[in-house]
Amino acid sequence: MTLLALAAIVLYLIAAGLLARPLLGGAAAERLSIGIAAVAVLDHASILLGTHRGELDLHFFAALSLVACVMAALTVLVNLWRRITALGVIVFPLAALVLGADVLAAAATSPQPLDWQIKLHATLALFAFSVLFIAAVLAILLAIQERALHHHQFGGLLRALPPLTLTEALLFRLIGAGFVLLTLTLLTGILFVDNLFSQHLIHKTVLSIAAWIVFGVLLAGRRRYGWRGRHAVNLTLIGMVILLLAFFGSKLVLELILQRTP
Repeated sequence: MTLLALAAIVLYLIAAGLLARPLLGGAAAERLSIGIAAVAVLDHASILLGTHRGELDLHFFAALSLVACVMAALTVLVNLWRRITALGVIVFPLAALVLGADVLAAAATSPQPLDWQIKLHATLALFAFSVLFIAAVLAILLAIQERALHHHQFGGLLRALPPLTLTEALLFRLIGAGFVLLTLTLLTGILFVDNLFSQHLIHKTVLSIAAWIVFGVLLAGRRRYGWRGRHAVNLTLIGMVILLLAFFGSKLVLELILQRTP
């Protein structure tokens, strides 16, 4: 493992540890932790460029690492706007773990040359997944927050989250942005992928459309009926699980279990 990768992993973990201090009753250090995380994200991005030779690598761990880098960057941006330290406690260690796995696995793989159309399609897909994954984490935090308020538990977690209405508003903004990106992913797939219903793409296509429908129903329900709380959490998590199966389920089976090149 390179020194730069090790530094990024350590910085991610330090940032998560600092953000976790209020949850454990310690003093807050949000600004310092977000600054450290920002450096880790820049290191992570440079590692992606160097390790994968500046190409978009769609192998399992490489794609996960790109998603983790985008998620960490989004977490930094969110915390610059709204203090949601619990988000970083979850995302930053996950980014460190995935980065380590990617660096270790990169020696055994090499990125395949892709047309710009496929690169655009894949990039939109990975960004859509990243945004919606952050939304799913927020949905879990929202559910915990609602439960804590219902039971009058005003502990460290509530101090690490903004007011409930702001958490919910951010959740739906992220879902809206992710839905747009997922829509563009499906459109570019129809336009640019030669055989969208080939053997390795049929289930991805069907599951991606199913996730798109779930998130679309959630946004429509929010707009028309004011859905919130349990409706929002359940549909967000259902859509995210479907999307996880669509984007990474087949890669996990093909590359890690069946040992086949995608």
